[in-house]
Amino acid sequence: MNDDLPLAGIKVLDLSRVLAGPLSGMVLGDLGADVVKVEHPERGDDTRDWGLRVSESGTTYFNSVNRNKRSLGLDLQSSAGQAVARDLACDSDVLIQNFKTGGAERLGLGYEALKALNPGLIYCSIGGYDAHGPEAGRPGYDLVIQGESGLMAMNGEAGQGPLKLGVAVVDLFTGMSAAQAILAALVQRGRTGLGRHIQLSLYDSGLTLTSYYGLEALQKGEDPPKYGNSHPSIVPYGVFEAADGPLVITIGNNAQFARFCRDAIGRPDLAEDPRFATNLQRSINRAELLSILAAELKARNRSDLLTALAQAGIPCGEVLGLTEALTSQRTGAAGMVQAFPHFKAGLTHVLAPPWRFDGERLPIRTPPPALGEHSREILATRLDRGKDEIAGLENDGGSHGYSRSRD
Repeated sequence: MNDDLPLAGIKVLDLSRVLAGPLSGMVLGDLGADVVKVEHPERGDDTRDWGLRVSESGTTYFNSVNRNKRSLGLDLQSSAGQAVARDLACDSDVLIQNFKTGGAERLGLGYEALKALNPGLIYCSIGGYDAHGPEAGRPGYDLVIQGESGLMAMNGEAGQGPLKLGVAVVDLFTGMSAAQAILAALVQRGRTGLGRHIQLSLYDSGLTLTSYYGLEALQKGEDPPKYGNSHPSIVPYGVFEAADGPLVITIGNNAQFARFCRDAIGRPDLAEDPRFATNLQRSINRAELLSILAAELKARNRSDLLTALAQAGIPCGEVLGLTEALTSQRTGAAGMVQAFPHFKAGLTHVLAPPWRFDGERLPIRTPPPALGEHSREILATRLDRGKDEIAGLENDGGSHGYSRSRD
């Protein structure tokens, strides 16, 4: 155990699948918790079959939310598997699950049953919709929630139909929110000694993500316009085309606009024009100003523009492809992409945790696990099962007990 990590000594039982729940478990693992990920012993987490295959049981999708965990292949439909899971819950500080409504209870792994066995357990339930509402039984999928919460309606360019965000943003936001709530409950348990039942829904998270756009819609009583890559309130602020590629320019105040016009594009007359002198006026005359700026920027090379903008103190940057960004010198210097040896795949890439504590990035202690990779280890060290008992479970096979490593 690394006592330097914030959550060293905290034990987490991750019974969740796919994205939101596994992300929250990974956050706790990144912060130092011992996270046991329970998976079906034959097929594993659904995401072991999503994305690009990187090993026998690993994929790019699975690896994105399962670093710093140990995998236990366990059949929760069997009485033996349920008994192991209950014993692990009794030995855990946190449990995360995203079964359909009532699913955990049918397995004997519901909150009330486990609270009676472990009053200090922090139990996090993630569902598609409000667990106390009429749609509690509906399954939740990120794309459906993006549509129902209004996120697709606010994304994209003017005149464009509904457009999803590039990643499963509702799932990711829900997972981070779950981790925040779990951390808060851990702090409170330090005072009271008692656990809590945390409940989150993807739909609630989707509404939360509408943020200032959502409040603007409520204020106006209608949907705000779509602005694509531009800002709804600040001009000029967005993606622009230089002669040889796109760049981002973000001008946040009138002084920056004056420097932009004078020092970056040699057009001081634009800053002096009363139509563009203030941000409010620039917003009113958005179309006319952006037409002028598009012609000015298109006549210049991107590297020259970026140099001039930086010298003028204007926030700016390139628009990179995803591969370019992940392999850039900036990313490399930050240590955000790390590679781990794999006995079959050669190397597997993993994104690092985003935080630094006291100047140091938290380590990736274990890369995303193979299916059932740590089954024997977990049963022996967490539950003190003897070799004969472990062998008995193993001989019963995945349909009754647990699985060994699948890689």
